[in-house]
Amino acid sequence: MSTHAKRERLLLADLLEAAGPDAATLCEGWRTRDLAAHVVVRERRPDAAAGTLVPLLKDRLERVQAEFAEKPYEELIQLIRTGPPRMSPFTIKQVDEGANVVEFYVHAEDVRRAQPDWSPRELDPVFADALWSRLEKSARLLGRKAPVGLVLRRPNGQTVVAHRGTPVVTVSGEPGELTMYLFGRQDAAKVELDGEQAAVERLHETKQLGI
Repeated sequence: MSTHAKRERLLLADLLEAAGPDAATLCEGWRTRDLAAHVVVRERRPDAAAGTLVPLLKDRLERVQAEFAEKPYEELIQLIRTGPPRMSPFTIKQVDEGANVVEFYVHAEDVRRAQPDWSPRELDPVFADALWSRLEKSARLLGRKAPVGLVLRRPNGQTVVAHRGTPVVTVSGEPGELTMYLFGRQDAAKVELDGEQAAVERLHETKQLGI
């Protein structure tokens, strides 16, 4: 049975393939080749991927990722499609779903939304609920550096507090759009901000959302 993570993995691979190795992405400083290398290293080189969270390993991560970016682009796409190596914890369905659903969704949108003619995806309700569930669990981490109080609200009225503080700004939108917003893609997220004008402007300009 297909899972959200598997579906988003294949979509990401298709989008990267269609865009080619030198297309723009929403990841500052990265072309599609760099993004593909990042995804492969994250799954296949945990010794380097730890540099995402451990500052002392950041140089190693950048070096290994640059090496992978030099590989044939078609090889990187195939490695994404086929998934992690057999002994990787990502081969376990629960781990794959827990770690990769949002990762692949955001990066697929990083490719889509960097193009001038992009339009929002219509997500099925089950997938939208899955993204919202993950937002509920990670909102405090992702929004911890927000310069103002931050509340996320989806159209059905459900809310989650991403950062306590005053004044408060409420960001409203579909779960997929709120996911993009909280992962630092504010300019590409279709959301509405409600609050004091000065607070809204501070939140809109911040570069502190996300990991």
